[in-house]
Amino acid sequence: MRLSALTSLISALVLATSPWLTPLALADGASLPAFSTLTSLDQDSGWEPLEFPKIDQHSRYELVTDEGMKVVRAQTNGGASGLIARLDLKPTDSLILRWRWKVSNVFEKGNAREKSGDDYPARIYVAFKFQPDKAGFFERAKRKAVEVVFGETLPGNALNYIWANQVPEGDIVPNPYTDSTMMVAVNSGNAQAGEWVTVERDIVADYRQAFGEAPPPLVGIAIMSDSDNTGESATAWYGDISLSH
Repeated sequence: MRLSALTSLISALVLATSPWLTPLALADGASLPAFSTLTSLDQDSGWEPLEFPKIDQHSRYELVTDEGMKVVRAQTNGGASGLIARLDLKPTDSLILRWRWKVSNVFEKGNAREKSGDDYPARIYVAFKFQPDKAGFFERAKRKAVEVVFGETLPGNALNYIWANQVPEGDIVPNPYTDSTMMVAVNSGNAQAGEWVTVERDIVADYRQAFGEAPPPLVGIAIMSDSDNTGESATAWYGDISLSH
């Protein structure tokens, strides 16, 4: 994305057109608000728009029925935005994130290692609580100033589970803008385009591999299809997302 991944997420959380929802307290094995049971994607659904300053063209999200199941269809054409659910969940030794998704295509110019290619037809964004004791003075001061102005506690590190183009499946690479966001390629290339793919990841294990330590509490999970850097187009479909210990 044109803005740094960290700055984009911070800006989105404090400058979005609507305030964050009350955090969801998830019991073991509970799902996030299930797309398959929703009647709309309004704020009462448990999901809200994730929009970015300086990006006026948004991706389009709508509930549709695909193969007999209600899912979210995302269409991106040179823009960027997402849907986010706010959480308050402390991981234990293991936390399994499971979802299924489908894409029409990957981006020819997409490349998770380059700023100009930091676009994905589909991604799952997992944001974690900021840890001030592990940040430098200027980072803490910057965040504190924003929090005072907007009254919002900002997130810290993030994992991005992406449907990549050039990065091989299984690779974990730093976001080209900031190493506080790590990109995890769970699918790669066009070989499975047009097919539903089920993904299951242990967030705790991935966080340890990406950042070298145990994760702090989760504060949000978002879906996002974006193409503001490459200017390309794609359609993605997202099924229900679940978390379990």
